[in-house]
Amino acid sequence: MANVLVPLAQGCEELEAVTIIDLLRRAQINVTVAGLEAELSPITASRGTTLLPDTTLDQALASDYDMLVLPGGLPGADHLNDDERIIKLIQQMAAVDKYICAICAAPRALARAGVLEGKRATSYPGTLDKMDIPGMNFSGEPVTIDGKIITSRGPGTALDFALSLIEALGGKTLRDQVEQALLR
Repeated sequence: MANVLVPLAQGCEELEAVTIIDLLRRAQINVTVAGLEAELSPITASRGTTLLPDTTLDQALASDYDMLVLPGGLPGADHLNDDERIIKLIQQMAAVDKYICAICAAPRALARAGVLEGKRATSYPGTLDKMDIPGMNFSGEPVTIDGKIITSRGPGTALDFALSLIEALGGKTLRDQVEQALLR
């Protein structure tokens, strides 16, 4: 099955992070949750929820992944955007045509890494739509898929975003199985 890396930064949006992690794991997709800090430590999310990563980002970077998923929230998305390891990983994954996904304010890191040029993307209002990204078409849709770039708007679209990630990795049948079990 596919391997997915979900980096968590202090101040991430917990609804997005937990929804992504939970739904991918329901689909039997291997998810590694990595904290940005040098030592394994709890992450305090934007609304005060404490999340415990599986490992540190430095340790996680020793493995290969089929997909990178960046949760948003502030200041979490700012920490992701400011982390050179995240920017380098985005660029490396784009170079080998792997999935790069972000929600809410986190697509800003994709823009900084230069992978949104000539692509369709979405984000939390006031994030990508206020940036000057050559050739990027801001869609404003709940979830936007352009090749191996998948972006989404925010906490309210987290379920649709996570289901889109499942479909990208495992197909429509797997997505439908996970969605049906949610009684949506």
